[in-house]
Amino acid sequence: MSIQLAVFDLAGTTVVDENFVGKAFQKAFHDFDFEIETDDINPLMGYKKTYAIEMMLKKIGVEYDEEMIGDIHTAFTDEMIDFYEYDPQVKPLPAAEETIQLLKEKGIRIAFNTGFPRVIADTIMKRFQWMERGLADDYIASDEVVEGRPTPYMINQLMLRAGIDNPLLVAKIGDTEVDINEGKNAGCGLVVAVTTGAYKKQELEIYHPDFIIDSLSELPDLIN
Repeated sequence: MSIQLAVFDLAGTTVVDENFVGKAFQKAFHDFDFEIETDDINPLMGYKKTYAIEMMLKKIGVEYDEEMIGDIHTAFTDEMIDFYEYDPQVKPLPAAEETIQLLKEKGIRIAFNTGFPRVIADTIMKRFQWMERGLADDYIASDEVVEGRPTPYMINQLMLRAGIDNPLLVAKIGDTEVDINEGKNAGCGLVVAVTTGAYKKQELEIYHPDFIIDSLSELPDLIN
């Protein structure tokens, strides 16, 4: 079957992320006098951020409530919005836009999903003007569904909005363990991992995506 919908992650997959997200996560915790290690943050990348905050608080043994999670999440969100609006380091990954254009020329619908809340996703999409330029057909964020990754709910919603009822017609592309498992849980016909983000190749291999690539320029050859 031919792929009709390609669902891309944002940070680390199509958007440059030289640990920018991890640093903002770390700073949000620091603002509340909690010090966390970078090595502990990377495994949480890709998850819905409120859930990632809760997991981190459990890991460092802090008693918490919903208010604390919300306050840290607000600090993280504010930091990320400021970064994605104004920082000159914010740019598409090499070959991202060219690859998307090639897929569009094949008649494939392009969508994005993310562990970020909608307000951050909106900021990124506005910065690149991907909807206005015709490089994106749709996008969705983790706070628009009941649960984020690795559940299939975001992909399910994108399929519904695209009028696609067969997940074998969908490709999922991302840089983390939860991207891979999201694609598998959704039953996607193709699950591709990229090494441009939080996980190295050997870290991605244990989750058994269909392919692991080092650049999005390799993607068009994998999609019929």
